[in-house]
This record gives sequence, C-alpha cells and structure tokens, in this order.
Amino acid sequence: MAIKALAWLVRSFPPPVYCYHEIVHNRLVVDRFERLGVVFVDDVAQVPAGRPLMLSAHGSAPEVVSQARQRGGYVVDAVCPLVTKVHHEVRVRAGKGFRVVYVGHEGHDEAVGTMAVAPESISLVSEPADVDALDDVDVPVAVLAQTTLSHRDWSEVADAAKDRFGDVWMPGRSDLCFATTNRQSALAEIAARCDAVVVIGSANSSNTMALAKVAAESGCEQVLRVNAASELPDNLFGTVGVTAGASAPEELVEAVIAKLAPHDGTTEVTITDEDEYFPPPRELRDLLGAMEAAVHATLAVAPAARVSAADRTTAASDVLAALAATAY
Repeated sequence: MAIKALAWLVRSFPPPVYCYHEIVHNRLVVDRFERLGVVFVDDVAQVPAGRPLMLSAHGSAPEVVSQARQRGGYVVDAVCPLVTKVHHEVRVRAGKGFRVVYVGHEGHDEAVGTMAVAPESISLVSEPADVDALDDVDVPVAVLAQTTLSHRDWSEVADAAKDRFGDVWMPGRSDLCFATTNRQSALAEIAARCDAVVVIGSANSSNTMALAKVAAESGCEQVLRVNAASELPDNLFGTVGVTAGASAPEELVEAVIAKLAPHDGTTEVTITDEDEYFPPPRELRDLLGAMEAAVHATLAVAPAARVSAADRTTAASDVLAALAATAY
C-alpha cells in the first residue's frame, strides 16, 4: 500500500516530493524513489513549507503527524493499517489505566512511533530477560507487539509477560503482520531440508532479519542475507531456499533465482493465499477522486463509461517495475 501511495504522490506533484523516513526498509525501493525526486528526511522540519509530504508505512509519533500537517503542504499518512491498529490499542489501554508492555526493537521506526503514543504508560521489551527487569505494577498489564516480529520472538516474550504479571490483556487478533508470519511459516517448512537459505532484503528491515533468524533456528546451517543477486557467493550448492522480506520487490527474487540457475527447476512453497487488501490512504483517495472527476469533466466522459484506478488489482512490484523506466 505504501509503495503504491508514494508512486501516486510522485505522479501527482512535481519534484521534490518529501517522505518522512524510508517509505519501507528496502534499499532498491528507496533508491528508485530518490531517482524520481523523492527526498527522504528524518525530521519534518527539513521539509520546505508547502511541499507535499508522505509519512512512512512504519507509523509516526502523534506530534510528528501534527507538525507535518501544520507545515501547510499536502500530507499523506501512509501508515500500515496494522500499525494503526496497534497505535489504537496502545491509546485505548493506556486510557483505561493499563501498563502496556510493548514487544519490539529499540530504535526501529515502528517502535519509536508506537512508544510515542502513550510514553508515560508503555515499556519496551525485546526478550524475556527485559520482562524480568520491569518494575512491579499494581495496575492491569497489556501486551502488544511490533508488527514485523517473528512469531517465535513474540511468543517467547508474551509467555514471559504472562509468567511475570499473570492475567495480561492481549488483542483478540494478532498484531503481527500476516505477510511476515506467512513467509516465516513457509520458510520453517523448508529450512531444515535446505543446504543454504538466501534471505533477500535490507539489514534495517526487521522482518527480513526475522526470516534469517527463523531459517537458522529451523535447522539450516548456511543462511545468507543479500540485498541483491550481485551479492550471492559462487559456492552455493545443493538445495537452496529463497525467501524475501515483505517489502522486497519481486524483481529482486527473480534476479536471485536467475543467478542461482537451478538445474532441476524450482518448487514454490505456499502456506496460504494472501487476499488482504489495504486501500490508499484517505488523503490520497480524496486527491485521486478529485483528479478523476476533473479528467472526466474535461473530457465529457459519460457516467456509465467512467473507470476508476484499479488499485486493488495492481501489485506494488508492478508499480515499481513501471517506475523503473522513469527512474533510469
């Protein structure tokens, strides 16, 4: 959703278009947008007043969102709806007097944004030992998660919280991103049968690093994380598993498989079909709707003949591939 949203913003405004933090944690994606005139910043104060600004998929602190909107430009908040759900849960639980134990990685953009929702009521933990180090509390405890964690990391810390605090509150539906947990489940199915596993994605991608950890913990002795096919070593033999972080474009996967050039072909392992769809952010839907209406009116298109943008059926990888011709 976020990649497609930034592509729409690039096509709707002349450069430069600004983005608070990397739109997703993938080097190829960021580089491609930079070539199209996107400027990534770590402080909204760096954005000239009046310029269009997108807030990244990882979610932003409430004060950052407020500061962005005060600068007078067109602002699109491309936060992942799953992260929005966690922000809502933090806000509600804190408002009801809970102490929130948040399982995440210190310094990660998503964790920073989530902690800022209720800083006086939330504690960050990354492993069971962190739970043991927390102060005793005399209020109910809620346990929430960074969406890109591995299921194993989340469950170990959640179990530690239950042991420490007893009857803790947790959401009825998991906070973990389905795209990451599906990849982890598929990888766990094959890792022990692989002589090597290649994980495609950037080092600052939490879900990419979680995949590498799952591969190792599932029994594969040789696990390599690469940004692109050019980083593959020449000594990979036998059965090689290939997986990718949630934000890695399909073209990176195809390039890695092409370089591996498997003699006996490939076998795709699928755990489930993903049919979740997240529409563009509300601000972008309003903009696209206004642009469509203007085009239809200018061209005198009859109502029955009007066609809206096919966002639901357009994959982010297809959008990136289309942008490649423009970016180079």
